[in-house]
Amino acid sequence: MRIPRSAALHLLKYITRFWFVVTFLGQLMFAWYILMVYYRSTALGNLEKWNSVNPHFYIKGDITGNLIFGVHVALAAIITILGPLQLIDQLRRKAPRFHRISGRIYIFSAFLISIAGLYLAWVRGTVGGLFSAITISINALIIIVCAYFTIRYAIQRKIHLHNQWAVHLLLGVSGVWLFRVFFMLWMLIHQAPVGFDPETFTGPFLYALGIFVYILPQGIVALYFRAKFSKWSYKKYAFSILLFVLTIGIAAGTAGAMMGMWLPRI
Repeated sequence: MRIPRSAALHLLKYITRFWFVVTFLGQLMFAWYILMVYYRSTALGNLEKWNSVNPHFYIKGDITGNLIFGVHVALAAIITILGPLQLIDQLRRKAPRFHRISGRIYIFSAFLISIAGLYLAWVRGTVGGLFSAITISINALIIIVCAYFTIRYAIQRKIHLHNQWAVHLLLGVSGVWLFRVFFMLWMLIHQAPVGFDPETFTGPFLYALGIFVYILPQGIVALYFRAKFSKWSYKKYAFSILLFVLTIGIAAGTAGAMMGMWLPRI
């Protein structure tokens, strides 16, 4: 039996919107957490609170490192809020000036946060050891490449390609958020530190998770555009099912992160 192409298109559109809403709300929650923990503690001069999450975040006497981390966190809130806004069609049409200005801020912040992330991973060190530093570095390079092509095609007025690379960029800068979301989903499922050592924060699960949240999303974005522009309805249905399952996981993981990770630290 032939699958109606119009039905497949509608299903893909609505599942994509469902993913976007869940992702946007989840990132707003993450941005609120960043503002409450890092912005507020910095404003109050309580920089030691940065270490409530990671002992590498604030190091007394390391002015350069602390400054770079502060910039990194400040930009994290900016790109977390601005990123999804760049993909809203109605906002682009009704407020093109806002889209252009916020887009430039977003792109510039993406470049800076990637450079800061590389410094922090290799100079400050990262929880999880060498493998974690490598996957974070790959994510930083992905962000830089995606940001470059996003702005390049915008300048060239190749809007179709600009929009595609903007989606790649959004998933690239969402890596840190996705790590927390799927980590908490894993913890909700197992109710115990399965597949990793909670003391050293190393282990096969965390290695696989780093690839899953930092690298694999770029492939998923590519699959999305292949399904969207394909003449075959079954590809749209197959990707819609995949995206729906991932979105349910994101929703559950975000709820777990909010209740088990973010709220207790605010």
